[in-house]
Order: sequence, then structure tokens, then C-alpha cells
Amino acid sequence: MRFAASPRPIRSVLVANRGEIALRVIRTCARLGLRTIAVYSDADAGAPHVAAADEALRLGPAPARESYLDMEAVLAAAARAEADAIHPGYGFLSENAEFARRCAAAGVIFVGPSPEAVARMGSKIEAKRIADEAGVPTVPGFHGEAQDRETLARAAARIGYPVLIKASAGGGGRGMRRVDRPQDFAAAHAAARKEAEAAFGDGSLLIEKLILAPRHLEVQVAGDRLGGLVHLFERDCSVQRNNQKVIEEAPAPDLPAPVRAALHAAALKLCRAIDYDSVGTVEFIMEAGGSEPYFLEMNTRLQVEHPVTELVTGIDLVEWQLVAAAGEPLPLGQEQIRAHGHAIEVRLTAERADRDFQPVTGRIEAVAPPRGARFDSGVGAGSSVGLHYDSMLAKLIAHGRSRELAIGRLAAGLSDLSVLGLPTTQTFLRDALRHPLFTGGPVTTRFIATAFPGGWSPDPAELRRLRAAAAAVWILPGAEASGWQNPWMRRSAMRVTRSTRPATTELRLLDEYGEAELRVRDGRDGLAVEVDGELVELGHVSREGDRFVTQQGEFPLRRVGDRVMIARGGLAIDATVGLRIEAAQHGGEPERAGNRVAAPLHGVISQIYVAKGDTVAEGAPVVQMEAMKLVHTLLAPLAGTVAEIRCAVGETVPSGAVLVDISPAAEEQG
Repeated sequence: MRFAASPRPIRSVLVANRGEIALRVIRTCARLGLRTIAVYSDADAGAPHVAAADEALRLGPAPARESYLDMEAVLAAAARAEADAIHPGYGFLSENAEFARRCAAAGVIFVGPSPEAVARMGSKIEAKRIADEAGVPTVPGFHGEAQDRETLARAAARIGYPVLIKASAGGGGRGMRRVDRPQDFAAAHAAARKEAEAAFGDGSLLIEKLILAPRHLEVQVAGDRLGGLVHLFERDCSVQRNNQKVIEEAPAPDLPAPVRAALHAAALKLCRAIDYDSVGTVEFIMEAGGSEPYFLEMNTRLQVEHPVTELVTGIDLVEWQLVAAAGEPLPLGQEQIRAHGHAIEVRLTAERADRDFQPVTGRIEAVAPPRGARFDSGVGAGSSVGLHYDSMLAKLIAHGRSRELAIGRLAAGLSDLSVLGLPTTQTFLRDALRHPLFTGGPVTTRFIATAFPGGWSPDPAELRRLRAAAAAVWILPGAEASGWQNPWMRRSAMRVTRSTRPATTELRLLDEYGEAELRVRDGRDGLAVEVDGELVELGHVSREGDRFVTQQGEFPLRRVGDRVMIARGGLAIDATVGLRIEAAQHGGEPERAGNRVAAPLHGVISQIYVAKGDTVAEGAPVVQMEAMKLVHTLLAPLAGTVAEIRCAVGETVPSGAVLVDISPAAEEQG
């Protein structure tokens, strides 16, 4: 057993996390011969990480504060399992200094840095002060102790707009708001504080000058309890949405050698100032084309993007965390660490990229991992994605001798992967990797807005092909389709002319991207489907288990009643199909969805800003709701008067629920 005779012996590890990071830690522990203990909330009782561990213990109900964030419950589980160590993963308790102290008091090893280091870097305000004292450049801003809104507003005015309001205690984009004008500061301040308190239990904020075209760079570091300290090169994490990373790569492309050396030196200087003794990441921001990186923050834990460093260095960072926690020296010195080739990672999330990355909930029906890429996943067929945790499902990582090869392999992996049952960002990620702005070199955090100025949407031809295949699947007999009747045998649904002409049936299809009308023709050359006037030739088709075979290729699929879930080339849809003649006819009052504020996802109403009869301007805050560890402020879609409020504070509402009706100003004037 690897660490049985270490200065701080480790024979068993409780993994105080869930999803892909729990599985990632369990795999390394198993390889090292360590017994693993998983913990789970009621929402995760059937999750893959529970089955992967040697033992699994329940923590509590689904909400994180009653399970994964409950220190008493986690420590009690560790005592019950007689665990030697607790690995916190990332998120939850991974950067909680009090939890690290309580682990030490309970005689269990915290697989991470000392509580003192966690505490000093856990506050962005304190971290910037330490960086200043250590001679590490920081972004111009305000990180004083005063937290009243007036002081922070004066600081923002002194720094100069635009500015960023940031949560002192956390990361991942939570508790962060961009403010462009003084008149927007109060609302942004309130929302940032509320989100910071909900996510981290600490509403402290700081103000930073907003760098308009930034590159987000970071340095992977590792230290031990014997004074050893090294860097493992840098990563570029500039592709972001809503201040959360989407694509990460190592090394940073087209970075001048002096800037690269300055990054590494600054990271090590900061770590020496706090006697850092574990794996961690020092983050920087730099104006595109500039030469001076500014310190942002330090994450005293494993990063989501750690696999790209592992692939270019050949080092297992979870093993190095355990080495440091066991009191052993780092396995390699700085001169022995080499980088080879290029690695890129994408984060696959349960979000609607076509709706500004709106999170979604639901059940995953099928997952087919990609070939040729590393797939770190925390879900499988049957997994539920709920509102209690963040939206990340998995990570895909590829390595190559060059950046070009790594991009190609990762894009191919995204095309090969299929996830059926709920929308994901898979197709967007594939398109982002292939975009000339990304393939052409370094990008900034404005990449998504620049590359997809009108927002992302699927390629129309790809969508037509999938809809045609879904329609063809629907008309084939299948055991899953309860009450199914062959449409070719129903006179109301088809037309047959001369024997030399094809039989046709008309269908209506509804999927994530809208509605389509289709005409399926069955002739001598097989099936052809007209989708909104465009013809898709499928040829002779067959169903082979969970594959639909056509002349266009094979489509992974899953069918449940009238639902056809089908994918190809990285795009997937969940379609409901029916005969057009039997489709419900829309009647009554015209739909007025544009006048309504609806819940973008399943969540809890936390604040209502308006009352019935209030006059609102277009874009004014109307309702605030919390879901997937984020606070969402819903805005008025148009100017008018609040006609009806259909929700209450504290109420849990489903995705799509209408929360507020607004009568347009024009109607009132008429």
C-alpha cells in the first residue's frame, strides 16, 4: 500500500464530493491501493461515484447545505468509516479553512494545504494584500475591509467604469457582476452580495477595474510539507461564459517567453509567501497583446481543468496531493518536470447554449463515451440532473504533439460523443473549437461574444437531418412506442397515388429548437423527408438496437413513446413526433409569450421586485430565483404594467412556469 508507511500514514480516503471529481479521485486512490469511501445526498443515492467506491455513506437530504456542505455530517461519516484522510475535490468544502482545521482536530488528514494557507488565500481581499506585499502585480481595484454600498460605489467611481464586483470568498463566476454605469451599481451590488452569501456563506465583495480584452492565465503549482515547491507550467482559460470557464488548454498559446517566465516566477513568489504545501493554482489576468500579468486569486485545491496539465506533464495531480498530505517529498524537482505537446479540455454542461447558456434539469437516457479523447464523467444512463448542484456533467480532454492536433482530436471526440435525454453544450463546444478565431491562436474572455455575435444556434442543415431521422424512426414499429399504429396503415395520415409514386405521410415535430412540419415519402429508393420545404434523402433505413442506420450514416437513438431522442455528429435532439392531422389545433386567445416572464429552469423564487399594477421599463428586474448554485435575475421583456404575479417568495417553480404577466404599454395607450 503506497502510503501505509508514510510520516502521516494513509490507508483509506473519504471523498467528500460528487460527480466526475469524486470518480476521478476514487480512480487514483484505487490505483494506489487505498480504500475509498464515497458520500452522497439523497439526490445522489444511485450516482456512479457511489457504486465506484469500496464503501458509501449517506450524508443527508439533497440540498448541499444539508449534505456536502455539512461539516458535522462529513466528519461523522469519516469517523464511521475509520477513514485516515478526506479528499474534498473542488467546490463544496475544498477551500474552507474551518473544515481543514476541524479535520486536524478530529485526527483525520485533510488532502489539501494547511488551514492557514486556505484561510489566507480564501479571501480575495487578503490574497491581494499578500500579493502586493510579495511584489506580485495585482489588478487595480479596491479590496478594503469596508463593505457598505456607499464606500464600494465611491471606490468604483475612483477606479473608473467599467468595473467588476466580485465575491471575496469564492470563484466560478458566482457573486460577480459587471457594472458599466454608476446608476447600475446599486442593483449589481445587491445581486452580487445575495449570490455570494448563497454560494459561499460570505457576502464580502471587492471591486476591480474591468480589463476589456483579457486573457485568463493560470499557473499550476505544487508544494510539500518539507519546503519543496514547483510549478507545472501554465494554462490558458480565456474561453468563458457568465464568468465561468468553458475551454482550457496547456500550454498557453502564443505567450512570449518573458511573459511565461514572469507568470511562473510570480506564482512561486506568492506560494513562498504563504509556505504553500499542496497542489494549487495561481490565477492571472492580462490584457491581450500586453506583457504584464496581474494576480487575480489563488485556488488552494485541485482545479476542474487539472487534466490538461496532467496530459502535458504525465503527472497525476491527485497522487501528488496525496503525497503531500502524507508528509512525503514531491516526486520530482523543478528541473525534472517537462511539458510535452498540447492538451485542451472542454466542460460539458446541462445548459442551452442557444439560450445564453440557460441551465436545464432532467434525466439522462443514454451516454456513449467518445473514442480518442479522455472522458471524465460523473453521470450515466439514468442519472438525474437537478436544481441542487451545478450543471457540469463531464469533461472531454485531448492531447496531441501540437495545438492543431489536440483541437482536431477533441473536436472529433465531441462529434463521437452522444448524450440523450436533455440538452447539453456539446454541439456549441464542437463549433467553438472549430471556429477560426479559436484555431487561429490566443483568444480573450470575449471569444464567445465575438465568435457568435448573435448567439449560438445549431447548423440548420444538421438540424434538418436529425429531424428527418427522428421522423423516420417514429414511423417504424417499435416496442417502446406504447399504442403505436403504423401511419402507413391509416388512411387519414397518408396519400397513395399510382404504384410508381411514393406513399406520403405528414408529421409535426417539436424539439428543443422549435417546431417543424415534415412530409415523409416512402418510394423505391427508400425514405425521403421534406423538413420545412427542404428535402433530406435517408434511403433505405433500418433499426439495429439503439442505432438507426441510413444512407446519411448511423444515428444513436433512444425512443420512449412518441419521444425520439437521436444524435449524430455532436448534435442531439429530443423530439416529440405526431401525425399533423392529429396535432392539437391552437385556438382561443392568441399566445402572448412575449408579454410574460417565465422561469428559465427549475428553481426557487428568492425575491419579487414588482407588485401588481406597477409600471415597468423594458429590461427592469422583475423576479429573482435561485437554481444550480446561481442567482438568476429575470427582466421585463417589454415596457408596460404588471398585470399578474403568479409566484411567491420561497416557492419552487418548474422550468417554463409563467411567473409574471405584463400588459404592454402600447395596449394601455390604445
